[in-house]
Amino acid sequence: QLQVVESGGGLVQPGGSLRLSCAASGATLDYYAIGWFRQAPGKEREGVSYISSDGVTTDYAGSVKGRFTISRDNAKNTVYLQMNSLKPEDTAAYYCAATRVGWLLNGLKYVNYDYWGQGTQVTVSS
Repeated sequence: QLQVVESGGGLVQPGGSLRLSCAASGATLDYYAIGWFRQAPGKEREGVSYISSDGVTTDYAGSVKGRFTISRDNAKNTVYLQMNSLKPEDTAAYYCAATRVGWLLNGLKYVNYDYWGQGTQVTVSS
């Protein structure tokens, strides 16, 4: 059974950077597409970024495009989300999710994913 665990969250000032990691255990990530989602208090879960199993296809929410970069290292069974130029509105709990489907038509929809981590908090504040 695949399990994913997020790490790398924290408190950062506006304009700063963080790198989130999504580490998998119980199975190899080679065949799984991965998505990053976030949820702020009182708001719906939002798809942030997606990467196909082979790393060829990526997608980003408009609000993070040009600032966030998703990547994967299948040898380390880990997916990363590099977040630059962070804004207060990026504050949320961030979750990674996995699906055995290697490529998704819409990787930013949470219903497409089967395995979820517990989340890591990102707070952007001065």
